[in-house]
Amino acid sequence: QVQLQESGGGLVQTGGSLRLACAASGHTITSYAMTWFRHAPGKEREFVAGDSWSSGSELYEDSVKCRFTISRNNAKKTQYLQMNSLKPVDTAVYYCAAIPFVGWAQHRLESRYNYWGQGTKVTVSS
Repeated sequence: QVQLQESGGGLVQTGGSLRLACAASGHTITSYAMTWFRHAPGKEREFVAGDSWSSGSELYEDSVKCRFTISRNNAKKTQYLQMNSLKPVDTAVYYCAAIPFVGWAQHRLESRYNYWGQGTKVTVSS
């Protein structure tokens, strides 16, 4: 079992930055794909970014490329999502999700992921 806990959300102005953290407990995460989804009001939850430490691979949705960056501290079992140049459209509840990594096929499919955090809210004001 893996438990995930997000932190770092808050209110920021357009162009600002936030760093989200996803702390895992209960299992090491080195063999897991760790990902971020977000759920904006009136929209479906969507994949944002993810990484696999074991494969050395990262994925980003086009809408966040060059603005968001994933990193990990495996010793702390924590993944970070650095979000720069934030826009009002980035306003959402951000969730981290994890699955034992077996490749990135269907990575946008929520049902693939075994473990989810409770979410952290990000609000970007215009």
